[in-house]
Amino acid sequence: MKIRENYGCEDVEPRGFVSLMDLYENNFIRFKKLVPDLNSLEKHAYSRINGCMGLHISVLDRSRYTTTLRMTYHFTEGSLLYAEPDLQIRIYHDARLIEVLSGHLQHGRQKLEHLPADAKIEKWKLNRFLYKWLGFCLHQGHQFQAESGAGFNQSAASGAAV
Repeated sequence: MKIRENYGCEDVEPRGFVSLMDLYENNFIRFKKLVPDLNSLEKHAYSRINGCMGLHISVLDRSRYTTTLRMTYHFTEGSLLYAEPDLQIRIYHDARLIEVLSGHLQHGRQKLEHLPADAKIEKWKLNRFLYKWLGFCLHQGHQFQAESGAGFNQSAASGAAV
């Protein structure tokens, strides 16, 4: 099976700063459907849907205006654990935007880290990927709900005990 290099994001060309900001806004809207109450999200959250990969979110940093988190699936090959895709994203609460800060794709073969401000094409690809991935997660039924006393959150559709 051939892995597509850009995960289906090569079909859309970046059209400038305004279109990138529009993508950040659309990612925020989709993320809020996945995590309706970001303040109640535990440091490590997990959503499990029967028949689907478990979705992991880890809060890396919280401040008044931003939250930085990591979003990934976990795969195992033998005794090795892989986080794939592995995105670090920043949520700007006041602006209602989400930006992908870095990403590891294809078992780490494609690492996009410490992107300079003018790395428009790489930012476009990562944020376009997040847009598609969020849509996929929502289609599967993933959602992080607040549960009192839980160490992590689990989707109500999972049917599994916390």
